Amino acid sequence: MSAAPSHRQMARNERRMFAASDDSTMLKQIQGTHAPDGRDVDVRPILEIIEDVFKRAAPSIPGAHIESLDDKTGAAVVDENGMLEALAFVIQKVSCEVLRPLSMITCKCAGGGDAHATTMALLSLLSSYSWDAKVAIALTALAIAYGEFGLVVQLFSSHPLAKSVAVLKQLPDVMEHSNALKSRFEALNNLIGAMLDVTKRIVEFRQLPQQYISAEQPPLSVAMTHIPTAAYWTIRSVVACATQIFSLIGMSYEYVSSTTEAWELSSLAHKERNIHDHLMQQLALCYQHIDEKKHIEAYNNLVRILDLPQLDNTRILRHLIYLKDDIMPLYEKHTNSRVHVEALRRKTVLLLISDFDVTEEELRILDQIYSKSRSKPELQYEIVWIPIIDKTIPWSEALQQRFEQLESMMSWYTLHHPKIMEPAAIRYIREVWNFDKKMILVALDPQGKVVCQNALHMFLIWGNFAYPFTTMKEEALWRDESWRLELFVDDIQPQIIEWAHEGRYVCVYGGEDMDWIRRFTHTANKVAAAAGITLELVYAGKSNAKERMRKIVQVIDKDGHSHYLPDLNSMWYFWIRLECMLYSKMQHGKGVESDSIMQEVMTVLSFDGSDQGWATMWFGLTDMARSKGDMILDCLMKFEDWQENALRIGFLPALKEHLQELHTPHHCNRLILPGVGGGIPEKVVCAECGRPMEKYFMYRCCTD
Repeated sequence: MSAAPSHRQMARNERRMFAASDDSTMLKQIQGTHAPDGRDVDVRPILEIIEDVFKRAAPSIPGAHIESLDDKTGAAVVDENGMLEALAFVIQKVSCEVLRPLSMITCKCAGGGDAHATTMALLSLLSSYSWDAKVAIALTALAIAYGEFGLVVQLFSSHPLAKSVAVLKQLPDVMEHSNALKSRFEALNNLIGAMLDVTKRIVEFRQLPQQYISAEQPPLSVAMTHIPTAAYWTIRSVVACATQIFSLIGMSYEYVSSTTEAWELSSLAHKERNIHDHLMQQLALCYQHIDEKKHIEAYNNLVRILDLPQLDNTRILRHLIYLKDDIMPLYEKHTNSRVHVEALRRKTVLLLISDFDVTEEELRILDQIYSKSRSKPELQYEIVWIPIIDKTIPWSEALQQRFEQLESMMSWYTLHHPKIMEPAAIRYIREVWNFDKKMILVALDPQGKVVCQNALHMFLIWGNFAYPFTTMKEEALWRDESWRLELFVDDIQPQIIEWAHEGRYVCVYGGEDMDWIRRFTHTANKVAAAAGITLELVYAGKSNAKERMRKIVQVIDKDGHSHYLPDLNSMWYFWIRLECMLYSKMQHGKGVESDSIMQEVMTVLSFDGSDQGWATMWFGLTDMARSKGDMILDCLMKFEDWQENALRIGFLPALKEHLQELHTPHHCNRLILPGVGGGIPEKVVCAECGRPMEKYFMYRCCTD
């Protein structure tokens, strides 16, 4: 019995064995055998059969089990391509001239003979083939030898012919000492698995699409420098495996018990695994390069298609939503079913683009407007939710729940799943349509042409009156618009407009200082009684302070001195409409210096940005006075000073005059613009004095 090598000796042998192909001189020798003649060999079908042979032969050896494939091979595919027939001669030559003679030099190789020389001989024999074909041919020859051996061993006990052949090959000893061979065959099959993995990676490099990656440029050019070394060690492993298979014939018990050969196979398997891991890293870089090229191509194609006139909108929607035909990408709420993009054919389509940070208030208001349109056949438009998420973040159960929660609040079409969005479409949405974080609503006409890059502003300001949601429609609406009570409050609280028509004074006010609110409402009601006017007070709250508004409304309701907007959702809508007016105006190039509506909107928004209350006083639909909380409260408290003037010229004109008298040049206005899919203007002037306001940045983690 031969003694097992020590760990130190094994390490020395490993260094010697692995040093051969790693220096530049040996690499030049390997490359010197390479003289491809340009023939194109697709070895993938052959690899299917090779893998099947190895996996079916292995279970016949105790302790060397590998899970078998399904009962099928790639033979039909190979027959169609004729590849096996084309390679039959060279496979036979490898087997007869190189691998089979190993049986005559087994002892020499096993005792430390020159396996390198045999490997180089194989490389020379296969010089005219590509690197992937070289490795595949060598593996095929090994698979034939291993398959023949496996067949004889498996049929030994049941088939007379197999038994006779086994006797001639002196295999009964192998069967008798099968337990001693367990580690040998485990090492053999581990190495075969590693060789197959490396071979698949080498083939994978060959199959990379040339239109997206060039063999002459990185990263593929860098990766290809490692292929000769990978091929060398894989073919050298083929030699080692063939040596082990042929050495089993007529071996003695002492040789069966030796662990040296198992160690050599394990060392080679370790080397192959390292090579495989390195090739995987190189492949990842190549696929990243390919994806980038494909992404650029898809993006440029999308840009081109969106610029071309179309007969209908389906082609453009397919490129924006989902281009393939393997699934139905949209979910239709009212039928509870999945549908194709064709369901939107020749309709005006509003693409609602957002991330998952969408508020319930936003969705409720959008749903109210959309639901009203369903009863009007002339409004032929559909909304489609396009959720944009960071694809680098793994999809989790929490994200799935959030997606389903938002989807359940939408009565329009939604994307089946955010992950199906193509990167090119996401890039287009971000770069061309300027989607960042705030929701946008992109309007497409029935031919798929973008008629408004963000129709969310007009949608929230005018609702379905803005149909078909084109930029021209938005301009026309503004031309016919003026600063009036209907624009200010819309139909958020229908009673307000009714009160105005009835000749009542309406005061819409806001803020979060409960002490000021109590003093103001008490004083206003007292002044109204003294002036002999009917006054309706309506509390409009404060933007982005939901919980505080809930408490204030409870106090106002208990005191009974004032009305308030119906709910917190209405208060949100009141403020978001004002912001939309501002952004809509800016979107059309308007400035506060020359636009009266913009001046009034910015004034109210600046009131909201202050720490105190504010109030607007209306008589009729267009006559209005407005002021900050401290000034209007002071004005009302001094009503006796201008009461006579109110009787002479009217309450509202007198109020305006007295507010003007109280106005001082010293004031401080703040304007907070959270944005609704619009950009922040470079220049904003004060709505009171017209001077440019200073710009500051504010970061806020919550809205309350």
